[in-house]
Amino acid sequence: MDGKATLSRTSPRILACLAGIALVAGAGTGHAEDDVVLAPTAAATVGTVAAAGPVFVPSAEAEFEEAFDAFDAPVEPDLPTHAVDIATIEPAVDTGAPLGSGVASYYADRFNGQRTASGETFSNRELTAAHRTLPFGSRVRVTNPRNGNSVVVRINDRGPFSGGRTIDLSRAAAEQVGIVRAGHGSVELALLD
Repeated sequence: MDGKATLSRTSPRILACLAGIALVAGAGTGHAEDDVVLAPTAAATVGTVAAAGPVFVPSAEAEFEEAFDAFDAPVEPDLPTHAVDIATIEPAVDTGAPLGSGVASYYADRFNGQRTASGETFSNRELTAAHRTLPFGSRVRVTNPRNGNSVVVRINDRGPFSGGRTIDLSRAAAEQVGIVRAGHGSVELALLD
């Protein structure tokens, strides 16, 4: 097979790559702005030189950086039509139905392990509370207006029945709203469900 036949079957893109390799191997300075190489054209594939003039060929470093830039570009995945983009969903804020304000206290440690009015075993480490009338299982947000701290508790007991208190919190809940040191404090209540 002679060289002209092989050259005529070689694509211009491959010839451009070969020219780039020759450039890197020492044919030029290594700086793309300094090196101008005649790019192969359709006329060059049959063994004649094109008269089109010089064409810019980027250096190997520039091609390498360009290839890596393609990997840095964020690619949006193709999502099915029923998919929901969770990044655009605003988190739901459950403001609850206001129950008004009152005084909260918290359970003493001696109540740990005792049965509550709902039949559960009481634990001062859980976020639970006692209320006189709310149904068992109700979730209530308790907010301390003095510091803005709030906690969501689940009603699992009845009470308090003395001292003008509105709600009795577990110690864990009382710590979150910041009433442990004083033993009691004014709170605002909101029913979440």
